[in-house]
Amino acid sequence: MASIEIKRVTGKRDLKKFIQFRYDLYKGNEYDAPNLYSDELHTLSHDKNSAFEFCEADYFLAWKDGKIVGRVAAIINHRYNKQWNRKAVRFGWIDFIDDTEVSAALLKAVETWGREKGMTEIIGPLGFTDMDPEGMLTKGFQELGTMATLYNYEYYPRHMEQMEGYEKDNDYLEFKVFVPEKGMPEKMKRVAELCMKRYNLHTPRLSRSQVFGPEQYGQKVLEVVNKTFGQLYGFSQMTQSQIDEYVKMYFKYFDMNLICVIEDWNTPGHDVIGVGITIPSLTKALQKCRNGRLLPFGWWHIIRALKFHKTDVVDLLLVGILPEYRAKGANALLFYHLIPIYQKYGFKWGETHVEMESNDKVQSLWQYFENEQHKKRRCYKKQL
Repeated sequence: MASIEIKRVTGKRDLKKFIQFRYDLYKGNEYDAPNLYSDELHTLSHDKNSAFEFCEADYFLAWKDGKIVGRVAAIINHRYNKQWNRKAVRFGWIDFIDDTEVSAALLKAVETWGREKGMTEIIGPLGFTDMDPEGMLTKGFQELGTMATLYNYEYYPRHMEQMEGYEKDNDYLEFKVFVPEKGMPEKMKRVAELCMKRYNLHTPRLSRSQVFGPEQYGQKVLEVVNKTFGQLYGFSQMTQSQIDEYVKMYFKYFDMNLICVIEDWNTPGHDVIGVGITIPSLTKALQKCRNGRLLPFGWWHIIRALKFHKTDVVDLLLVGILPEYRAKGANALLFYHLIPIYQKYGFKWGETHVEMESNDKVQSLWQYFENEQHKKRRCYKKQL
């Protein structure tokens, strides 16, 4: 029986193999939303990803019979560990064939690496920060994946359940939220209109020039994300370098009509107190990008989804309201603004981002709509 050999990724050639393995393993899968190759290369490159200001990482490949059969990233987010008083090494970018010897060898490599760095526990799947996909899918294997989340085969969590010492650290839920065919839920409408009148909250229309210009709405939006998600599992606040990086990388592609900001006009600067960043689903378009490449024709499928909304699904990437405004009904105001746009674009339903199972405040957002809790994912932990 062939043994498993674990090799550390060294150099660009190995890194390309690390990235390519995912495309090979999920080739032809109808549910997976493959990441763009350029995005993966950027995120995993020490000289490009600003998260390496406070993270360190190594990547490992599993080989068997001369072939790559698995991969994993070992990551330490020092800011997160300091904030939460943990000594945790993260495992992420974990993929493997259906062979428990392979998955066990990959996790052992991360455990050993973590111990050598003085870590006392292993957690994951997690990325460098909360802005990376996280959690292993445990329910919803026949549901379409999204660009912002991980898809994995059904045997992945079975492997984890067989691993000695691994247990649940956190579970996430995801919802399918149906867009009303016309009009909007009456209760949500009443709450939103009362919120605007009583608290002087407003949802201005944004232009791209306001995101990158002197108004710096891109900066303001991500500052709200920092404040809103600051106490959530796995989150470490974005640095200014990361904010600059994300604004530059992503906001130029967003449809400004699908972004909602809530401003408090009682404040001198009309402070942004809530955000909703949504995009047309790119899953079908990404599946048509061969090996995650935009060339020769992948770019057209992405543009078709982004600009012409050739999809029934809208992805709710980031939804956040500052804590002190949630009780005022600001949550309802987000979708009071967005629902008419979804209807105009012909979206049938929205796909939520991952939500901690204990986060009742976020899940209460969907009470106004017909919804279905259709996916679940888990982060695991083990004491080292």
